[in-house]
Amino acid sequence: MSDEPLADVRDMYMAHTMFRREIGLAAGLIRGVADGDVERAAIVADHLRIVDNGLHHHHTAEDRHLWHRLVERAGEQAVSVVQVMEDQHGAIDKLLDEVRGGLAQWRASADAAQGAALAATATDLYERLVEHLATEEARALPLIERHITAAEWGQMIADGAGDAVPEQIPLIFGMMAYEADPDTVRDIIAQMPPEGQRRDRRPGCSVPISGLRRE
Repeated sequence: MSDEPLADVRDMYMAHTMFRREIGLAAGLIRGVADGDVERAAIVADHLRIVDNGLHHHHTAEDRHLWHRLVERAGEQAVSVVQVMEDQHGAIDKLLDEVRGGLAQWRASADAAQGAALAATATDLYERLVEHLATEEARALPLIERHITAAEWGQMIADGAGDAVPEQIPLIFGMMAYEADPDTVRDIIAQMPPEGQRRDRRPGCSVPISGLRRE
């Protein structure tokens, strides 16, 4: 491993910024749907499913590819960090399950009471997520930069995106790139296969969830 290039974690910061923004907007979007407006509820619910599905697979890929390697290579320095990451992932997964169940019911009815309960759960999810991402950036990413190879990092990223619907990939990348450093976006696109570079340059790929808000 000593001669292998190490992970470039800039794309993780891009993903974290996207999850903070999009999930932070979720409760307001849900509350903004009028009672019984099932058409609007479906639009919001479908988009939030893209975001929560992305978060779920993001965390699953981290659990599968990163934590055991950090413990093996960084020893005691990593044990407590990994335990916190796994505990936080577990708590977030429970809230994601609640959000998914609530979205399925509310999407079909746009019932105001169901929407209020769902918005409260989305707020709980956001608060847990913000705490987790801050901890990961402060404690886990510095270890990852020192102990995870670029190839292993690439496997983790690919695994996290493996279940994405191909037609949704431009939107997902656009949401990640929306507030990102242009040099980082350029470097990530340059590493994509040619077909991926063409796909991610389609018009409209950088529309964030905030674009769903009514003025």
